[in-house]
Amino acid sequence: MNQQQKLHLYREMLKIRKFEEMVKDLFAKTEILGSVHLYIGEEAVAVGACAAIRPDDYLTSTHRGHGHVLAKGADAGRMFAELLGRETGYNKARGGSMHLAAPELGILGANGIVGGGLPLAVGAAMSAQKLKNGRVTLCFFGDGASNEGTFHEALNIAASYNLPVVFICENNLYAGGVKQHYDGVFRNKNMDYPRKVKFVAERAKAYDIPGITIDGNRVEDVIKTVGEAVERAREGKGATLIECLTYRWRTHFEVEPDTYRDPAEVEEWKKRCPIVLYGQQLIEEGVASRQQLDEIEQDVIREMDAALEFARNSPEPDVSTALADVFAE
Repeated sequence: MNQQQKLHLYREMLKIRKFEEMVKDLFAKTEILGSVHLYIGEEAVAVGACAAIRPDDYLTSTHRGHGHVLAKGADAGRMFAELLGRETGYNKARGGSMHLAAPELGILGANGIVGGGLPLAVGAAMSAQKLKNGRVTLCFFGDGASNEGTFHEALNIAASYNLPVVFICENNLYAGGVKQHYDGVFRNKNMDYPRKVKFVAERAKAYDIPGITIDGNRVEDVIKTVGEAVERAREGKGATLIECLTYRWRTHFEVEPDTYRDPAEVEEWKKRCPIVLYGQQLIEEGVASRQQLDEIEQDVIREMDAALEFARNSPEPDVSTALADVFAE
C-alpha cells in the first residue's frame, strides 16, 4: 500500500470512532431514541474488510453495524439523520440504528436479529453466482451468532455450492454479557458457555472451507486476510470463515450496567486501540508525522460536526407517510 492508502485507512477508522462517540452523547441526551450498540474499539475490522472489496460488492451487518455501513461508503449525514428519525435518513427513519440499509451501496442491511444477516449473505452470494456478475458478499456477525442455527445453515449452503461469500466473525470476547475465555473455559457465573471449540474459526472444518483466526485490531492484517479470501471467492473457489479477535470498549448496548467485565480487562484492551496502534505504525514507517495525524483527526471532527448539523436541520417524516415503503402490515 502507498502513503495515500494508509492514511485513508487511518482516517476511516477515525470517522467510525468519532461517529460512535457522538452517537453515545446523542443517545445520553435522548436525541437518539431506542437502543444503540456501539462499535468503539472494533474499527479495524470494518475498515480493513471493506478496503478489500469493490464498491459493487455486497455487505450484511449486525445490530452493531454503524462501523460496517460507514466503512462501505455510507454518508455520515444520512446515517445521523436515520438515527435521529429524519426524512433524509437512509431509510427515512424507518430503519434506525439496528436496521440501516443502503442497497445502492451494496449494504443489504444491519440486522437486529442475532445471526439474521447470515442467510441474507448466502442469498446475495447465490444471486451473484447465478448472474455471473463477479460480486462477493461480506457477512459480518458476532461470536454469539456462531451458535445460531442460521450460522451452520449458511456455512453449509455456502460450502456446498462454492458461493462467493466471506464470513467475518467479530469475536469481541462477549456474547451479550457472557464471556468467552481463550483458555478453553467458557463460563458466566455458574453457566458454561455453549461452545466447546476454542475459536469460532475451528468450525469451518465441519464444512471443509478455510477457517482463519487473526488479530482484528491490526487493520493491515485484516485487509490481507480478507483480501485473499475475497480473491478466492471471486475465482469461484468458495467461502472462507475469518475470525477477527477484537474488543468492544462499551457495554453490549448503551445504559446497560457493566457488571460482568473486569475494569482491568477493559483498560488492557484500550491499550490495544486499533487507531493508536496504526497511528504508531505510520509514524514508525515514516508515512506520517504526529502533526499530520492530528490534522486528519481535526478534519474528521469537522466532517462529523457538519454531518450532524445536516441531520439536525433535516425534517421529520410526515405522519401521513407512515405506511409508505412498508411491504407488510
